[in-house]
Amino acid sequence: MVHRLLPRTLSGSRVAPPLLIVAALLAVWQLAVTMLDVRPQVLPSPLRVVEQGWAFRDVLWANTVPTLQVTAVGFAVSLAVGWTLAIVVDFSPWLRRALVPLLVASQTLPIVAIAPLLIIWFGFGLLPKILVIALVTFFPIAVGLIEGFAATDREASNLLRSMGSGRWQEFRYVRLPGAMPSFFTALRIGITYAVTGAIFAEYVGARAGLGIFMSQQKNSFRTDLVLAAVGVTAVLSVALFGLTFLVQRLLVPWYRAEDRGDVRA
Repeated sequence: MVHRLLPRTLSGSRVAPPLLIVAALLAVWQLAVTMLDVRPQVLPSPLRVVEQGWAFRDVLWANTVPTLQVTAVGFAVSLAVGWTLAIVVDFSPWLRRALVPLLVASQTLPIVAIAPLLIIWFGFGLLPKILVIALVTFFPIAVGLIEGFAATDREASNLLRSMGSGRWQEFRYVRLPGAMPSFFTALRIGITYAVTGAIFAEYVGARAGLGIFMSQQKNSFRTDLVLAAVGVTAVLSVALFGLTFLVQRLLVPWYRAEDRGDVRA
């Protein structure tokens, strides 16, 4: 049952090639470290990273949970802001002309400079980390939805209007469903930034999390544990990315991103 919900993007034939490449890179890494006798403080071998990560699994998990929590809350805020802004802009062409350039300009703001200011203004609690994640991820969500709404089939819209439907009915029955493919594409872009944004916010200021763990291990010259935390971060990002395909299949069963035009389930 579950395998029918998974898109072809996550099928074995699609996943196998990147896994093989990763395995080859890890093998080259292991061989190079062993042959060159590189100190673990400089570059530990993949086997050492795995061994030490497993040995410190309880500490890693204790720091992973706060990162996941702040990622979920921050991304939820990003979704709420992105959806609200996109809907408001869709109902007002004037706002679209006024706000879209500002959205683009907002992405030129250096988060590396803004994040410390957020810590100064709001302290070391949850709020500054949520704001960092929202700033990093809301742009693709908002722009994806705005462009998705704008790409609505005009013939369907004209048909509804000829039947006496209002602007809200057009949005509900045509523009909203038509924007879903663009939304899920934007969702996948945003979710890959969310975990990284959370870790960066923790680096700037937090009491627990993978960012704090990496910073502590870096100061202790435990490169192996830093890389173990990086591996956990990569796994989390890939898992969340894959989860978006499952959500898409559940919420938008009539559309398959990898089979455009194929209406079969």
